[in-house]
Amino acid sequence: MSRPDGRGAHRQRIAILGASGSVGQQALDVIDRFPERFEVFGLASGRRSTGRTAHYVIQGDDPDSGRRIEEMVTHPECDLVLVAIPGSGVLSATLAALAAHKKVALATKEILVMAGELVMRTARDHDSIRPVDSEHSAIWQCLWGESLGSVSRLLLTASGGPFWAQPDLDLSRVTVDQALKHPRWSMGPKITVDSATLMNKGLELIEGHHLFGVSLERMEIVVHPQSVIHSLVEFVDGSAKAQLSNPDMRLPIALSLSYPERLPGVAPATRFQDIGSLELHPLDPDRFPSVGLAREAAARGGAYPAVLNAANERAVSAFLEGEIPFPGIVAAVESALAAFPGAGGTLEEVMTADQFGRDYVASWVGKVRA
Repeated sequence: MSRPDGRGAHRQRIAILGASGSVGQQALDVIDRFPERFEVFGLASGRRSTGRTAHYVIQGDDPDSGRRIEEMVTHPECDLVLVAIPGSGVLSATLAALAAHKKVALATKEILVMAGELVMRTARDHDSIRPVDSEHSAIWQCLWGESLGSVSRLLLTASGGPFWAQPDLDLSRVTVDQALKHPRWSMGPKITVDSATLMNKGLELIEGHHLFGVSLERMEIVVHPQSVIHSLVEFVDGSAKAQLSNPDMRLPIALSLSYPERLPGVAPATRFQDIGSLELHPLDPDRFPSVGLAREAAARGGAYPAVLNAANERAVSAFLEGEIPFPGIVAAVESALAAFPGAGGTLEEVMTADQFGRDYVASWVGKVRA
């Protein structure tokens, strides 16, 4: 159980998977600002230390890290698990936390892309997932007090990444440094490249489909360069709700920790009178085909989304290492999906598909470089 503070309230004890990353560090900032509400129970990070102490401190070079992470997220004294390690490696830990009836603040979209039906089936009985992605947090907030039957469409906003506003740019000549210069958000390298290809929006479509139970046909992507409107929900009567704020990840992080309450002063208030215009534009599917690939994988179902995700992870890594050009990321993913023979969505099948996607792209990259 959470231990009481001096005033008799209970502080939530939080385990953070990905404590040294961008989301993890911002979560620690929120926790530090509200010591009467939260305390750090456990930290799991890569090889870079957070320099903090906690009941559990687990680093990536620990050969026993997998077992210790699962022990941490299922511990009786852990109240909430923030999942913020990019990629598919934390799927088993997330499932373990949900099965142990823990609240899960989910920043790792790949978890629901890979195994959305499995994860939601585990979580559904406990209403235990709180989205941390700014877009899904926005939709979550817009749906409070609404029935799903009244929803017409979900509209996820995209900043467009670093290249949307440069229609004449030759994407085949894009450098790693260019791809890592996001115009609005400060994020890790993998998700920043996903934002440049807009694969992040394809992954978010699949994530939102599972989180909110809305069909893919009723979900759309709109480009919003200012990143102030974080997403919109359109209702059957023709009205819509949107959630707006300055782009600051501490807001959805804090809400995922404090729900159903909002914490005061998490980020500076938005001065709407100074913004000027807020733009919404359609997405060009020919220039950014990744969203279409994600829709195709989700429509095929089973383990296809796991292949999409794994192939993308391996292809992004290859781009960051200088092994393939920028357009090669989407080309590798498309080739992997075409080669996949298909499979169901059990955990074993998902993990096999995940390995297929990685191995296929590794081979594909080798052939491209030969």
